[in-house]
Amino acid sequence: MLRLGVNVDHVATVRNARGGAVPDPVRAALLAIQAGADGITAHLREDRRHIRDEDMRRLKAAISKPLNFEMAATEQMLDIALATGPHACCLVPEKRTERTTEGGLDVVGQHDHLKPFIAELSRAGVRVSLFIEPSPEALQAAASLKAPVVELHTGAWCDAVAHGDRAKAEHEFARLRKAAAETARLGLECHAGHGLDYDTARTISALPEIVELNIGHFLIGEAIFVGLAESIRVMRAAMDEGRR
Repeated sequence: MLRLGVNVDHVATVRNARGGAVPDPVRAALLAIQAGADGITAHLREDRRHIRDEDMRRLKAAISKPLNFEMAATEQMLDIALATGPHACCLVPEKRTERTTEGGLDVVGQHDHLKPFIAELSRAGVRVSLFIEPSPEALQAAASLKAPVVELHTGAWCDAVAHGDRAKAEHEFARLRKAAAETARLGLECHAGHGLDYDTARTISALPEIVELNIGHFLIGEAIFVGLAESIRVMRAAMDEGRR
C-alpha cells in the first residue's frame, strides 16, 4: 500500500504566530497517526520558524510510527539528528529568504559536501532520503551518493496544475513519471511530495514506483475547515483510488 507521511510543520507555524504552546504539533502527529498516517515528517529549519528542537525530541518520544526528520546538510542539524535518532532523515535545500522549499537539493553540485552526511547518518542506522528534482542528473548523483531513498519534488507540477497551465503540467508530470521509473533501475526507493492536494495526490498515486507521499501544508489548511482526521481520511482515500 502507498504510504502517507503527514508533515506537521504548519501546526507549529500557527503556534509560533502567537507564542505559547498551542496548537501542539505533537498532538497533531498523534491524531494524524490515529487517522491513518503511516509516518510523521517535521522540518527543523535553521531559523526555527516552525518546528523547534524540543518538538523533535517530543515527536520521537511520543509517536508510534516512523519519524522523518527533514534537515539541511549542516553540522548543527547532523548533531541534532544523531541525538534524536529518527527513523529517517530527508536532506533538503534551505534558504532563509524562502517561504517554503523552492526546489530540489543540488545533489550534483553538492555531491562531495553531502557524501559525509549521508555516510554518518547511515552508520547511525538512520535511513537517508534526498529531496531532488525529477531529472536524470539528480537521480544519478543520488545513486552515486548511496542514499537508499529519493523524494521527487512535485512542486513545479502542482503549481502548473493550480495555475491551469496545462502544457507545463503535462511536461512536469512526464518528468515525474520518467524519474519514478528510473528509480527502479537505479535501486532507489521512490517517494514524492511538495504542493500536493487531493487531486494531484490521486494522480501521482498511479505511478507504481512511488511508495510514499509526504504531504503537510494542504492537510493542515483543510483541517481548519473539516478537521485534521477528516482531511487525512479523504487524502488516504484519494491516494488509494489513484493507486487502484
